[in-house]
Amino acid sequence: MKHLISLIVFSILWTSDGATEKPNILFILADDLGFSDLGCYGGEIETPHLDALAKNGLRYTQFYNTGRCWPSRAALLTGYYPHEIHRDKLPGVKGGNRGTRQSWAQLLPEYLQPHGYRSYHSGKWHIDGKVLDGGFDRSYNTANQGNFFSSKGVLVDDVPLKTPEDESDFYITTATADHAIDCLQDHAANYADQPFFHYLAFIAPHFPLHALPKDIEKYRYRYLGGWDRLRKERFAKQKRMGIVNTTLSELEPKVGPPYYFEKDLHKLGPEEVYRPFPYDNLGEEQKRFQATKMAIHAAMIDRMDVEIGRVIDQLKQMGAFENTIICFASDNGASAEIMVRSGGHDHTVPLGSAASYLCLGPGFSSASNTPFRRHKTWVHEGGTATPFIVHWSKGIKARGELRHTPGHFIDFVPTVLDAAGIEKPNTKNGAPVPKSPGRSLMASFKSDITIERDLLWWMHDEHKAVRIGDWKLVAAKNDPWELYNLKNDRAESFDLAKANSKKATELEAAWQRQLRSMAELVSKTPNLSGPVPRR
Repeated sequence: MKHLISLIVFSILWTSDGATEKPNILFILADDLGFSDLGCYGGEIETPHLDALAKNGLRYTQFYNTGRCWPSRAALLTGYYPHEIHRDKLPGVKGGNRGTRQSWAQLLPEYLQPHGYRSYHSGKWHIDGKVLDGGFDRSYNTANQGNFFSSKGVLVDDVPLKTPEDESDFYITTATADHAIDCLQDHAANYADQPFFHYLAFIAPHFPLHALPKDIEKYRYRYLGGWDRLRKERFAKQKRMGIVNTTLSELEPKVGPPYYFEKDLHKLGPEEVYRPFPYDNLGEEQKRFQATKMAIHAAMIDRMDVEIGRVIDQLKQMGAFENTIICFASDNGASAEIMVRSGGHDHTVPLGSAASYLCLGPGFSSASNTPFRRHKTWVHEGGTATPFIVHWSKGIKARGELRHTPGHFIDFVPTVLDAAGIEKPNTKNGAPVPKSPGRSLMASFKSDITIERDLLWWMHDEHKAVRIGDWKLVAAKNDPWELYNLKNDRAESFDLAKANSKKATELEAAWQRQLRSMAELVSKTPNLSGPVPRR
């Protein structure tokens, strides 16, 4: 009955005449983008198109991913925690960690297809199986992440693309948007009577830091003041916007990249910095090197926003913008990783060009994740908190409002199905389908209410966390549990585990119950495995 009432209420919002018209869906995903990197979340990087979506839509302040690429994508497109579907590791259970999903763990397009939707994918995949086998009608899979200036490794509709001899004008972010626009144009010409779901997954600003020279020049000198100053600037703006209600976390100079590649540090030279030391302690060459890396990071985000603008223009040209639910998020926090892959790093070429190979590193990653602690792979707020923008002119009357209810990638599938008036099947091929943990966010589109749920749960690389209400219990690998009240301490600065041991014990018990439940589910299919993509 509750679900029926919700559908009736929101169907009135969908169309002026009260008729139910299924919305289009566009989910835009960035890779390794920090919580504060967008202008509308406190950053100084020019992101006018995303800022416009936020100004005329909603910004969620407590939205979460899983802290890492492939688990986040699994959660996003299935509505399950990745551990439940063999896409992240559970202790003592074989078959997880980027394995093959169970047959019942369908992707969103498989739910949408029987209801008339066409589905398109442009960009990074990083999910098990072929794209078209997951219900997508078209795909541009940027499988090679080692060079933004080459199409080598790209798959079109799961078939390898022949690399052109001349790629002097190629840039993967632009090419990804080109494919998205081509899909939308084709949809408008041949399938205008059908709704669509488009999954637009940019690689930017994931390493290697590769950007167009003209974009780098915009930010060449912007970051010479360093990460300490940048964190304070962004935090002050976030406070003015009402994005955060917390203190600014302290830098952690003992916390560096999650994986140590000593040889790579030698390849990169003495300017590379392995820890977020006080910026003023660095030498002048180190400062210029680090500032240039951040300039390239900013340039990659700037260009991504430009390309998003082109996709939005296409939606408007085909008359689909008003009834398209547009979402934007990042798959994890900014990355503290430092490594050299692919063709290596040539220190003699301009930084940011094809023969260079740079990572953002822990200093400016800390700034990107302002005001939070830690980075990608950790499950502290810095690793898992993402900007989340929702824009839907026809279905959301609020403009420029904030939403403080906690949400998670597992909520995307149930939200889309709710918006489209589709009931998730309880069976697959006659067998029962496990209940998904996600919740529809539809009610929060209307007002800033709390979406009721038992908990939110994380585990990755032996980092672990659970959130119940405003309380969060979190532990880095090999460290003891820490307890925080996120109502006024999202920066995770004041550990209450000893002062409130009863609450810590309560949350740990909840984390363990969830772990046991997942292990029981996954153990029913222990031998599933699949190809392990490089990360």
